[in-house]
Amino acid sequence: MQQVMNKSDLISNLASSCDGIEEPVVDEAVREIIGLMVDCLSHDGRVEVRGFGSFCLHHREARNARNPRTGETVAVKAKAVPHFKPGKALREAVNAIND
Repeated sequence: MQQVMNKSDLISNLASSCDGIEEPVVDEAVREIIGLMVDCLSHDGRVEVRGFGSFCLHHREARNARNPRTGETVAVKAKAVPHFKPGKALREAVNAIND
């Protein structure tokens, strides 16, 4: 069965594991961390969290594509797509669970 952890689950789990820190403080910290990561990536930066992974942008060139319904050619603009590369410790931890 697949488990899902959303941002509010992360905040409540983190607050319960950190004795003495109230949930609103953890909520503000998590939101600030995510905001800093978004800001760095939006300025074409790179975010590295040792043991977890790194976030960067992959740039895609402008191209022509086809509408599958009509077959009409459509111009697709250039864009940047966020990319996550897991770190070695994360890969090993995930693979250890599946073995």
